[in-house]
Amino acid sequence: MKLKVLQQDGKETGRSVALDATVFGIEPNDHTIWLDIRRIQAGGRQGTHKAKERAEVAGSTRKLFRQKGTGGARAGSAKSPLRRSGGTIFGPRPRDYSFKVNKKTTQLARRSALSYKATADAIRIVEDFKFESPDTGAMVAMLAALGLAGSKVLLLTNGVDVNAYRSGRNIPKLQVLNADAVSTLDVLNAKVLVLQEGAIDSLGRVLGAVEAPPVAAAARKASSKKGAQPPSEPTA
Repeated sequence: MKLKVLQQDGKETGRSVALDATVFGIEPNDHTIWLDIRRIQAGGRQGTHKAKERAEVAGSTRKLFRQKGTGGARAGSAKSPLRRSGGTIFGPRPRDYSFKVNKKTTQLARRSALSYKATADAIRIVEDFKFESPDTGAMVAMLAALGLAGSKVLLLTNGVDVNAYRSGRNIPKLQVLNADAVSTLDVLNAKVLVLQEGAIDSLGRVLGAVEAPPVAAAARKASSKKGAQPPSEPTA
């Protein structure tokens, strides 16, 4: 897939770039997307919930009244969970909700999310640009020139760009991230992706598929390291 490269003012540069098919053109895997988003959201939970149990509530441990002769049920400590001021039975405790997902699974999820955006024609390519200083007005003008004013936009920069981040952090519905650090949730949460031209290479370097060498070539390489001769072909 080829996309036109645009200038900051929305005009075409006359150039086009080819998107890596191993990143933007795969068959999306919905299950890996679900796994990765669940991992991200679980890792964002604080897990600081807590309820006091019987041993933690304030109160006396003396026996409230005698065991027999009252006509009522037996009662011990005022901190009993059965009483109004008592502790909580099986209450929530602080815990860590995060869990691990394999690296290849998270990469496949990001490639699937990017492929969905490419299929939906929701990717714009802009030539590399640099802000000399934080300039929110220039960022707003660029989004308007691209026809994306008011849309949920994810801008991926080529490397860490502090001025671009500061220029866009006060703009509603705009998120500016380094292309190397983008997540599956970031991609799917945006309506349109705006990529700097250099960010395409960054995504290809991080997410691009690497083909394994053929088995025969790998075997010959291993045998040459050991000093062994490759097996001769059988004679008829």
